[in-house]
Amino acid sequence: MNTAVATVDAPFAQAAGRPNRLVQGFARLDSGRKLMLALGAAGLLALLVAAVLMAGRPEFRVLYANLSPQDGGAVIEQLSQLGVPYQHSEGGTAILVPADRVHDVRLQLAAQGLPRGSVVGFELMDSARLGMTQFQERLNFQRGLEGELVRSISSLNAVAEARVHLALPNQTGFFREQQKPSASVLLTLHGGRTLDRAQVAGIVHLVASSVPEMRPAAVSVVDQQGNLLSQSADGAQNGIDSRQLEYRRMVEQMYAQRILDLLEPLVGRQNVRAQVTADVDFSVTDQTSEQFRPNQTPNEAAVRSAQLLESGSQTDQTPAGVPGAVANLPPGAAAAPINAPDAAPLGVVPGQNVGGGTAEANRRREQVTNFEVDRTVAVTRGATGNIRRLSAAVVLNHAEGTDRRGEPTSTPLSPELMAQINALVREAIGFSEPRGDTVNVMNAAFNRTAVETIELPLWQQPWLQDLIRSLAWPLGLLLLGLIVFLGMVRPSLKLMAAQASEGADGSAAPGGQLNALVDDQPQRPGLPAPASNEPTAEQLRLEDARRLARENPMAVANIVRGWMSGEAATPATTT
Repeated sequence: MNTAVATVDAPFAQAAGRPNRLVQGFARLDSGRKLMLALGAAGLLALLVAAVLMAGRPEFRVLYANLSPQDGGAVIEQLSQLGVPYQHSEGGTAILVPADRVHDVRLQLAAQGLPRGSVVGFELMDSARLGMTQFQERLNFQRGLEGELVRSISSLNAVAEARVHLALPNQTGFFREQQKPSASVLLTLHGGRTLDRAQVAGIVHLVASSVPEMRPAAVSVVDQQGNLLSQSADGAQNGIDSRQLEYRRMVEQMYAQRILDLLEPLVGRQNVRAQVTADVDFSVTDQTSEQFRPNQTPNEAAVRSAQLLESGSQTDQTPAGVPGAVANLPPGAAAAPINAPDAAPLGVVPGQNVGGGTAEANRRREQVTNFEVDRTVAVTRGATGNIRRLSAAVVLNHAEGTDRRGEPTSTPLSPELMAQINALVREAIGFSEPRGDTVNVMNAAFNRTAVETIELPLWQQPWLQDLIRSLAWPLGLLLLGLIVFLGMVRPSLKLMAAQASEGADGSAAPGGQLNALVDDQPQRPGLPAPASNEPTAEQLRLEDARRLARENPMAVANIVRGWMSGEAATPATTT
């Protein structure tokens, strides 16, 4: 009866004793094993916590960059009130927030008027106070205009920061010649960014158009390295302008392409090389000439002015003559005229006034006519960019083919074909001998040595490197966890399990433990004993039996009594 009860309670006793066996197994480990197991468990726990934190950590993106200290403090204060996590970078000038909340936070901050920006524009005029002098008002207007220009220029993609200085002279009516305004612009560009000439010209005209009576030549643009980006007209005339170099390069490429378009269909696409050098005259000349034609006839000449002057004098005379009847007689018969110069008219007494009234004494007429001088004034301005000289160099490859055995051959071109090609090149570039143009056509074998393309190995491919960077942290944590588990935790756990299994039978019940100690019941095959000075399993069981007898003699007596009763009952059961 007692045996049956002990048999039923044995599984429960084994289940309850498993934690004790693990504790006993851990207690049997030496100090090095215990330390290794503790470090391994701590390492695994740390890796697990790090993985959880990294998996739950949100991705941060830039909310605002290049903030002033005032705007940065205001934005951080508002983020704290909104409960949005944030981070600093770039020395505190950039603020990062979770990527999924960037746009929402920007809208919320914009509703609060943030960031305000360190640049003050025309809103400075809104705070005008009573009693402000004209000088202060003009100064605020200038500051506001400079701020608005800074905002406009800073909106360009390549510009990180800008400063604008305006020199606005006082307009007064006491000076005959008024001073013209001028401006200077300092640009801070992003790393690796540059501004081309068109963009610089756009900035110059933007500033010049914002200020009345400002000429684009009065605007200077400088970058953060001190390089002058804008170039005045005087500077362009004194030196070589980049536009001139670009025009020269364009002319050379145009003529070279003409040669290639003519020769490639004849000799093949890869069998001709052409280079053209152009000497371009960029000088600007102004010539004024004045020519006079000979005097023309009055009918052909143009009258410039005409003046007519007539003058005369008349005198009144009293009647005079011979007194008496003779003067009152009618004239006599007609007679032939007398041509004497001093002869008096017929019937007129010399010295007698015929009309009996006034007589004209003097009359004068003067006419002056001025004709226009036939003059021609010609002003000639020489066109810039004239080609003074062209030089063309053309290299042709030998005619390639194969012989009867299939080997490649190279044959020079015939002189007739070379002469024709030379004539084509001359026509293509507009050859002018008075201008001093030269053409050189050469026939030579091209070197067809193939350039070996070096292929990057797989581990140097950009896509693989990006993949490795993205998986570096997860794979590193996983590898470190495996190393800790396999190198530290697993050996200690195996040793604990082995030592716990040795006392499994004896710890299930007192009788079973003693049976295992004295080898009274068959045991499972175990590992061979190590070839060291450590005690064997039998010695350990005997030592455990002695310790159990000393600590609990009553249990040992009950076990021995059970053995004796079992041996006595065995023959009866058998019969």
